[in-house]
Amino acid sequence: MRVLVVEDERRMAAALQRGLQAEGFAVDLAHDGEEGLYAARQGDYDVVVLDIMLPRLSGYNVCKQLRAEENWVPILMLSAKDGEYDMADGLDLGADDYLTKPFSYVVLVARLRALLRRDAGRRPSVLVAGDLSLDPARRKVERSGSAVELTPREFALLEFLLRRRDEVVSKSEILEHVWDTFDTDPNVVEVYVGYLRRKIDAPFGRNALQTVRGAGYRLAGDGG
Repeated sequence: MRVLVVEDERRMAAALQRGLQAEGFAVDLAHDGEEGLYAARQGDYDVVVLDIMLPRLSGYNVCKQLRAEENWVPILMLSAKDGEYDMADGLDLGADDYLTKPFSYVVLVARLRALLRRDAGRRPSVLVAGDLSLDPARRKVERSGSAVELTPREFALLEFLLRRRDEVVSKSEILEHVWDTFDTDPNVVEVYVGYLRRKIDAPFGRNALQTVRGAGYRLAGDGG
């Protein structure tokens, strides 16, 4: 899933980016409020991690403006301000969660995954297509009761396809949500789709991951 981190302290921002990438997230950074607001407006993000004390435009104002524009991307606010009124202000302005610094990285990741599950119709805790299942929190994939070992990138690709099961998704959509750069060769998607097929389909005699000629790929909701 694609995450926007808006944090002006660059060392912390870089650490968050590295950690979230290791968990399979695609991560973009912004270092002030105006840059973060622009990115959140333009990008198709699954969640925003938003610091409050930002140059040029505070996190409070970024959140307020996004909600005024009916942009409902989930927002997790980060702040060194731990007062109950500070937290209430953030939530009242439209944030979905609030975490005070210093924070546990394990808790941050768990809260992000919880936000991704808020839309229960599209974001269950375990993603299922027939006898194929993926548990994002436990980093576990199974097919017909057998464990399937995937690399972090393969896992991220499968998670994205499962969240959009039965939908046709283009290479550009996959690149935007699974890879961190927009200038990656689109053919890398085809390569990783091949890797996934050899792990989740071929050994089980299935055809869940389908190519839709000229449009992209679809993961069959019935598991193929």
